[in-house]
Amino acid sequence: MMQTGIFSGYFPYGLQETAQKIRALGFNTVQLDLHFKDVDLSAGQITMEKARQVRETFRDHDLPVSCISGYTNIIHPDASEREKRVGYLKEIIRNARHFGSPYVISETGTYNTESDWVHDPKNKTEEGFETCAAVIRDLAQTAYDHGAVFLLETYVNNVVGSVEETVRMFAAVDHPGLGLLMDPTNYFETHNIDAMDKILNQVFDTLSDKIRIAHAKDVKRSGDDKSEKHADIGDADALESHTFRGVGEIELPAPGLGSLNYDLYLKRLSEKHPNIPIIIEHLSEDDVPRAKRFLDGKLRALGV
Repeated sequence: MMQTGIFSGYFPYGLQETAQKIRALGFNTVQLDLHFKDVDLSAGQITMEKARQVRETFRDHDLPVSCISGYTNIIHPDASEREKRVGYLKEIIRNARHFGSPYVISETGTYNTESDWVHDPKNKTEEGFETCAAVIRDLAQTAYDHGAVFLLETYVNNVVGSVEETVRMFAAVDHPGLGLLMDPTNYFETHNIDAMDKILNQVFDTLSDKIRIAHAKDVKRSGDDKSEKHADIGDADALESHTFRGVGEIELPAPGLGSLNYDLYLKRLSEKHPNIPIIIEHLSEDDVPRAKRFLDGKLRALGV
């Protein structure tokens, strides 16, 4: 059976309280966000002892860490800022096994100077692609050298934003230190959302063997709101990666609140990954029980 998990970052507490609250909701795995009120895991502050403390706290609550968040703009247009961001991502990768999972995730980023999620024309140029590929190749090698795997997450406004671009990146960086985070909602734009089943099948037909972890959120047209959308999730210190809900004509709400064909998504995912963790995201803490009931209900109905 597939495992239903949650990002730990939607629970803005100390380490022990976070694990207690997640377990009390019936989850049996987490995607680890390195943000707790009582443990400093910022750049330069990760130690083997802290990683072991985090890992064993979740183990004590029967919550194995299935993957680790490393989200950042890996091709930030400012060279010094890019070096700082990629440096911290590498620090996480080097310590991934100590935290309890080999898998560290980030999207591929954008050359936009104002936002990590807004398109920039350079994203779709050969120079933009090759620069991104060089960074990913370096991350994959760093991961391989430390018994880890860097998981690329596709997102439409980034350098790798379509099925075709994802396939091309895996061909360009054919490396055992690279895998795919499967989030079907991130492939949709206004021009292809009405061909949802076709896109979903294309993803699985071409990329199933690269998938290591899956996400569960939703997708829908945004109506009149064409701005970059962020939600108030009740935590003043929340990362933008947790408050982000879409930009332009596409909105990315919590699972069960959009138009994603979950039956097809889970059916195709289960074919080659019958025990994969599926991590719920894009919600506030008070909506977690509803989202879990939705996803668990889909898994039960499909027998996966």
